[in-house]
Amino acid sequence: MKSRILIVAATTLLTTNMAMAENKGGLFVEPMITYEKGEGDVKFPDPFGKADTDLNGFGIGARVGFHVMESIFIGADGRYSMPTFKANRLDQDVDAKAWNYGPVVGFQTPTDLGIRVWGGYILDGQVDPDKDAGVDQKFRSGSGYRVGAGVKLGIVSVNLEYQDIKYDKTDVSEVGIFTPGYSSNRIKFDNSSWVLSASFPISL
Repeated sequence: MKSRILIVAATTLLTTNMAMAENKGGLFVEPMITYEKGEGDVKFPDPFGKADTDLNGFGIGARVGFHVMESIFIGADGRYSMPTFKANRLDQDVDAKAWNYGPVVGFQTPTDLGIRVWGGYILDGQVDPDKDAGVDQKFRSGSGYRVGAGVKLGIVSVNLEYQDIKYDKTDVSEVGIFTPGYSSNRIKFDNSSWVLSASFPISL
């Protein structure tokens, strides 16, 4: 019985919001400021095991796309950040540069005070830590997903997201006195993060 009530309530809310939208649509851009707090690990080929990691820091980003009936938005999502990368077994605690991008689709109530939910697929991404402790590496070919929700307060949306990204290739430029300069798909970096952001949806 409770599940039926929830289904009816959700259907009613969706129908009401679509009616309120009055078929409004159009292009939008949504710049954002982000802070991510993540953890994961770098997996090495057997028998070397793995190194636990933290990836935390501020970034910027933007969504660009269009609204369908104002309640549904579809677009592209790109992020750039400069987090701190820590890896215990590598004895690294350094600044890094990271980016990722991919498509996103979401739903929002078409009011100045509204609820927004979305999900996206990450097509590609990279994390490039600065050289530290004699190790210089770059994690590439990142892919994964991101889901989030937000509350729009006038021109600002306050958001919380969860993302999971796996980097399947690693460029190794230096290890100690060695400078191998090779790429490996046997060294992988997995990272899961919570992302808090403030974004500014602007209709064009």
